[in-house]
Amino acid sequence: MRKEALHMPPQHVLPASLSLREHLPTAQLIGAGDLHFADITLDSRECRPRSLFVAAQGNAGCGQNFVADAAARGAVGVITAQLIPNCPLPQCIVANPRGAYSYLCQALFGHPYARLKMMGVTGTNGKTTVTWMTRAIMTRAGHRIGVLGTVEYFDGYRAEPPSLTTPDAKLLAHWQHRMVTRGTSHLAMELSSHALDQHRAAALPLDCAIVTNITHDHLDYHGDFASYRAAKARILDLVKPGGVVALHVGDAGASSLVGLVPPECRLIRYGITSDADLSAQILEESMAGTVFRVQFQGQSVNLRIRLIGRHNVENALAAMATGLTWKIPLLEMAMALEEFRPVPGRMERCAWSEAFDVFVDYAHTPDALSRSLASLRGLSSGRLICVFGAGGDRDPSKRPLLGQAAGNADLAIITSDNPRSEDPAMIAGQIAQGLPAGRVEMIMELDRALAIQRAIDAAQPGDVVLIAGKGHETEQIVRGERRPFDDRRVVLDYLESRRVATSINPLSTPPLPMIQTTMVPNQALAPVETFQRVSA
Repeated sequence: MRKEALHMPPQHVLPASLSLREHLPTAQLIGAGDLHFADITLDSRECRPRSLFVAAQGNAGCGQNFVADAAARGAVGVITAQLIPNCPLPQCIVANPRGAYSYLCQALFGHPYARLKMMGVTGTNGKTTVTWMTRAIMTRAGHRIGVLGTVEYFDGYRAEPPSLTTPDAKLLAHWQHRMVTRGTSHLAMELSSHALDQHRAAALPLDCAIVTNITHDHLDYHGDFASYRAAKARILDLVKPGGVVALHVGDAGASSLVGLVPPECRLIRYGITSDADLSAQILEESMAGTVFRVQFQGQSVNLRIRLIGRHNVENALAAMATGLTWKIPLLEMAMALEEFRPVPGRMERCAWSEAFDVFVDYAHTPDALSRSLASLRGLSSGRLICVFGAGGDRDPSKRPLLGQAAGNADLAIITSDNPRSEDPAMIAGQIAQGLPAGRVEMIMELDRALAIQRAIDAAQPGDVVLIAGKGHETEQIVRGERRPFDDRRVVLDYLESRRVATSINPLSTPPLPMIQTTMVPNQALAPVETFQRVSA
């Protein structure tokens, strides 16, 4: 069923119940002429009277195995891809149960997507920074914008901790409804490969779709890189006619999707390359930020952002592609990005009065770790010290690749990330297998707090410490237990304890940035130097 076929109520009033025949008119109904339902779920345990159960394939097995449980809890019918023999419930046969679930969730919440302008970004890395930069651009331009992603769900007024990078289709519709009722007009959302594969956003016609990069990740779920790439490519199916697809041409995976862009969509190729449609030229890099020139269709603008690394220039271009979609002037976007504060845990500087620098970064893929280290290498006058690990119960094939990426450091301290149910020592050993022998000094310290302390103790004037993998996270998952743990807090507390122990009276250290509590994000900081802007 196409997006345009969905019924659009004249007012945003939630219906008491829905007719399945009205909303899925081409579906085959068996055992009933129509079904009226007031709720819908993929989990039989959530069924109640007047619920519709969606029997989709999932991690817990085939949904058809739970139809009896759904019926016992009061479900009025089941959506399935195949006829279920001896089924106790009326059946609705559709080709894609998860896609139907996404459409019907939108219907239950009054089709909130129809009242929002939406962008979606997918990619192995960069999704969060792109959505937050987009929020900064649109906020400065006077628009109220919501954000759904890894760090927070934000409805335009209030932020809450996320459950997943991309919400389940029903939670997604709930947050969109919440945005609409609060007067939010735009939405920037991260679309993970899992979400695209599971059709969580199948009902959403995007104004703009961005692909930042496609590199090694999540092969434990997708099986192989080709399937992972195919999942990412599904974002192209969500762009409405006349919408924009922005692809990072500096990344082989993203640029490989050029031939898949729907002909009715506008393509913007962006990157730090002269042949991109939306291009950037880096003029200056330092620990204070990056100065670069952006060019698009004969116009150019110079700006400074408070972020370091070529990848953040690329992220800025991606956000600007969204701004162009929504007709925000290039100069206004540049001014917004100059005021932009780093996303919590994304190359976040945690030491101000030390002779060395300490950064916390979410980099947890081989490509992201390699990029972060390369960025810091170009700015460091001393050694580069890296603390990192790998998550348990996740793709083990990337662990030696993380070790290989850490070969760009001078000292690699392998530690625990979120080991989950796996043995941290085994994970660390697999990482160490990829570390280039003889090129980098290695320490293995499984206690993450001690690993961070050892890195700081090893740092000399001019050195840079990168603590990678967890970024904004405030918990560590060990054997099913969620333990409070924040890399940034560990850094600040240990630096403070060293000052007390040595009776040093340094400049005051700014407090740890608070996350998920900011009512209006990315407020302007002290003015930065404004560079000349020219239009050709």
